[in-house]
Amino acid sequence: MVGPDYKRPPVAQPDGFKSQTVSTSAPPIAADWWRFYADAELDRLIATATASNQNLQFAVARVDEARALARIAASYLAPTIAVNPSVSRARYSGSRDSTTTGQQVPGAATVNDWLVPLDLTYEVDVWGRVRRGLQSARAQAMATADDEAAVRLTVQTDVAQYYYTLRLLDAQVEMLTQTIAAYREQVRVLSVQVRTGLAGPVVLYQAQAQLETAASQQRDLQRARADQEHALAILCGQPAPSFTVAVNPLRETPVPEVPAGLPSALLARRPDVAAAEQMVVAANAQVGVATADFFPRLALTGAAGFESATVQSLFNWQSRVASIVGGLAQPVFQRGRLKANLEATKARHRQTVATYVDQVLIAYRDVEDALTDRRALNDMVGHLHEAVDASQNYLGAAQAQYRNGLVNYLVVIDAERTLLSNQLALTQADSSSRSQRIEHHASGFWIMGGRRRRLGVRMGPPG
Repeated sequence: MVGPDYKRPPVAQPDGFKSQTVSTSAPPIAADWWRFYADAELDRLIATATASNQNLQFAVARVDEARALARIAASYLAPTIAVNPSVSRARYSGSRDSTTTGQQVPGAATVNDWLVPLDLTYEVDVWGRVRRGLQSARAQAMATADDEAAVRLTVQTDVAQYYYTLRLLDAQVEMLTQTIAAYREQVRVLSVQVRTGLAGPVVLYQAQAQLETAASQQRDLQRARADQEHALAILCGQPAPSFTVAVNPLRETPVPEVPAGLPSALLARRPDVAAAEQMVVAANAQVGVATADFFPRLALTGAAGFESATVQSLFNWQSRVASIVGGLAQPVFQRGRLKANLEATKARHRQTVATYVDQVLIAYRDVEDALTDRRALNDMVGHLHEAVDASQNYLGAAQAQYRNGLVNYLVVIDAERTLLSNQLALTQADSSSRSQRIEHHASGFWIMGGRRRRLGVRMGPPG
């Protein structure tokens, strides 16, 4: 696709990443990267989405179209041959003058003509116009294939992330269900104490407010889960009313580690970068097509076959006919049309270069973000574990001091609120860490398990 006269585009390539912690190369990652998570329900959902997602079906159809167009472009490298049989019957007047002698013909005549020719047309591609058009079509086909790969990867990744978000919401709903049950019992006990004069109404009101707040949070999480399930249904190409995912709270289980060296390699094979690269190749080839339009087109047309006045002798050797014509078409005056077309094509080429360079810069940013997020999320989960442990100790101490009459019950309520807040934050952070690793595993397949391609497309002078 790319000739030896090409050179790389001017993309600044850093020596390393600010957040890089390892430099070893990563092991291969399989195409079914989601099986790292050993979750049968996730396997089922991704299989459904791969088969039924409509955006993916659209992308596959675009690939089929682009490949068919590339085959059409390739067909112009060969001659076009067509069979055009015809038969005619004509009666000539007996009162006409002969075109040969100028004298009146002796009588009328009826002429039959049976003709079976093979017609050939062929453009001799002297200046490479057809070859450059084919190069452009093939590059566009590769770009659409990379676009389809990006859509497929996005669908699979989104399914995994939506699924684990559902499980996160299930875990948070379960946590609030248990908390609400404890709060209700707490309100019941405090109500008895208020009636017997052992406690004041303030602590009861505070406990009731805390109960209602938790109930409101639970209802909001249930709503969010329903919406998330509906969104997952669309990803899987299923109608939302008949699509359900069983409740399965997400536990704090070990998440498969991202292979060492993987995040910094994310640039090596990204479908979006590869697609942008192929669009540069396609635009560059179109510049060659526009340049070739300035030169003459050499076309050959020919015909060979049989012609006879009777069908009985049509295929006799004596009835054979043949002709060949060579034609040269040179543009002389088109009022600047060819020059303007070339300038427009070069401008489109520059647009694709700018898009490609921007895509590479985005890729650098994504890798730096991934490295930063990975370290930050790991630290965040660790800190939240410590916060939950401290909150449990806080609650235990507050309850003990309350039983001994050392503190007001409001301290217990505050400890309960703090513990619940930190538990919810821990589940959210753990889910974010899992989501980030899903992205890394998905992207890692394209780098280590998919087609490898070096960052940067060789690009030379247009034309």
